[in-house]
Amino acid sequence: MIRLEAMKGQLEAERSKLLEQLAELDVDLDVKPDYTLGAGDPAVYQWEFNLALRDQALEKLHAVEAALHRIVAGTYGRCDRCGQEIGSERLELLPSTAVCVRCAQSRR
Repeated sequence: MIRLEAMKGQLEAERSKLLEQLAELDVDLDVKPDYTLGAGDPAVYQWEFNLALRDQALEKLHAVEAALHRIVAGTYGRCDRCGQEIGSERLELLPSTAVCVRCAQSRR
């Protein structure tokens, strides 16, 4: 049995954490290092790494917000692909997931 209030609280906490992470990364990305050929500047590497981290955090944020929307809409815990119930164990591990195990495996 899915405890919606607990999941909602967990998702909201994750959203807050991701928003903080995004704000920090935006500050780090504010200053773009000089790109020069062959320089191998560690600052360039770090900037690119932070950009990738920001992309990942933004993707996770979208998934969390979609899960919160599904809670409000009353569809949380149902697979977006097949409509079957997503197992509670899976939701506990991946609260923002939108697909059941079978559909997730068939994506591979």
